Amino acid sequence: MNLPNKITLTRICLIPVFAVIFLVEAIPYRGLIACAVFVLAACTDFLDGHIARSRGLVTDLGKFLDPIADKVLVSTALILLLARPAAWDFLDLGGWLPPLLGVCVALILARELIVSGLRMVAAAKGAVLAADMIGKVKTTVQDIAVAALLAGADIFSLQETAGAVVCAVGLIGIALATVLTVWSGAVYLIKNRNILKEKREE
Repeated sequence: MNLPNKITLTRICLIPVFAVIFLVEAIPYRGLIACAVFVLAACTDFLDGHIARSRGLVTDLGKFLDPIADKVLVSTALILLLARPAAWDFLDLGGWLPPLLGVCVALILARELIVSGLRMVAAAKGAVLAADMIGKVKTTVQDIAVAALLAGADIFSLQETAGAVVCAVGLIGIALATVLTVWSGAVYLIKNRNILKEKREE
């Protein structure tokens, strides 16, 4: 197994570590620690891809594992944030926030499933669908937003103004990521719509 694939597997192994840290209340400042683990795992996404491309180490295993690791990491973080509203509801913005955040998370996860399904169909037809720039920007905004929401409550306990700002940045980031998610998903489907067309029999 080459270095990029080992890095990808490390990211996968960090996911349960991140989840346990975030959920175990006995761990002091678990939000900040979970944030650090999440950021570390997210950074390995850029690292393994760069090493694989620059050294010519791109493999089928890497193509399979890398997108799965990314989606499981972000999906886990978003679901845990919904399951533990104390991480963001201390801003007391009203009862509309939880369902709105839930809709945002649902749209983000739905887009990932749709794009993954499209890539599977393309792979079966021998085609490779590359990620576009909108999708990359979406991923970056999404990671920053998740990291901010993970750390917000603990920062708030240390310094209320800073914590409120960080959490607000996270919520705004999730909203922006949702817009980019819908946009990039629509562009992706339109650009690759030929993949879904059935070949006519002669």
